[in-house]
Amino acid sequence: MTAPTDKFRPPIRRAAESGWLKFVAVVVLLFVFLVGVKGLGDGFKLLGGEVLASFFSATRNPFVALMVGILATTLVQSSSVSTSMIVGLVAAPMDPLPIANAIPMIMGANIGTTVTNTIVSLGHVGRRDEFNRAFAVATCHDFFNFLTVMVLLPLELATGYLRRSATALASLVGDRTYGVEFESPLKHALSLGIAPVKRLADLLFGDGRGAAIVVILASAVLIYAALMLIVWVMRTAMASRVESFITRALGRSIVLSMIIGIVATVMVQSSSITTSLLVPLAGAGLITLNQAFPITVGANIGTTVTALLAWLATSGPHARDGLIIALVHLLFNLSGTILVLPVPAIRRIPLTAARWLADTATRSRRWALIYVIGLFYLLPAALALGNRLFR
Repeated sequence: MTAPTDKFRPPIRRAAESGWLKFVAVVVLLFVFLVGVKGLGDGFKLLGGEVLASFFSATRNPFVALMVGILATTLVQSSSVSTSMIVGLVAAPMDPLPIANAIPMIMGANIGTTVTNTIVSLGHVGRRDEFNRAFAVATCHDFFNFLTVMVLLPLELATGYLRRSATALASLVGDRTYGVEFESPLKHALSLGIAPVKRLADLLFGDGRGAAIVVILASAVLIYAALMLIVWVMRTAMASRVESFITRALGRSIVLSMIIGIVATVMVQSSSITTSLLVPLAGAGLITLNQAFPITVGANIGTTVTALLAWLATSGPHARDGLIIALVHLLFNLSGTILVLPVPAIRRIPLTAARWLADTATRSRRWALIYVIGLFYLLPAALALGNRLFR
């Protein structure tokens, strides 16, 4: 008797097999992602101290570091990619990125990630009322992060609040577990995973800066590709569930809506997907700005999981710093939530700003394009370049 074809296989069995395949795919892609983070640190180690010093000296200016974080994230369209790279730089075995320089970059990544759902809202530009609702929901994410940075960046510069708090939390983990410092199978597997890239770089350029650049670029591609594929797999598996979670949150408490945002983002490993799902719902009039806002805030918290995962790939004397900067990312978003969400008067600030900008963009659509291109691309690039030219 011949085996039954897939056409006649019971639907539950087909779904189960598909689920297992997606699970295996996510595990494999997560390993590739960690290999990329490991390779990034190794590549900067090969690059040498002089080149790194020139880059790190620019990021000593916290405002420039903030702009670098914004620009890097808008270019790769993912804060998960940029924060993972920052974790790898901070935890690099030699000449690591100083934590103080990295903190504004993390803040900039938080701002940069909001460009995705703002671009999504431009798809509604042809329908006036629909665009107004969609653009307001998209930009409330922007203004929440702007407000958080405006308060926490000066506070951090004056007191070191985020760095000190993250260091205290990191000390609770215990020194022996930082970056899987013991001889773990994971550390050995990651070294084996990046070894072919290193060998190819040596064959092409020998042991020098050319080889280091190849390793860095290849690692960045691995990080980006793995995260994008993880997002795609998780989206195909979870998109309907995420929409269901969001629908359940409508009209419920602020805390429940925020939790839904956190869970949805962890499920799909992308705050951009969670917040971008809200934009067409708002455009269609199915969700209001007040309902969308706490879900957006929750998505900000949920996206910090990726940086904590990236820390698992770090090792060496500075692996603890990788954990600290990942915790800074978490504390930054938690602090912003505590600052803005509980107090109605403060909560109205980003909502009022988003409504005003949406009204302005609705009256003249060119302001929407000027806002997106100018704020997320031209301004950060100009300031970063100006700082380099006139230092």
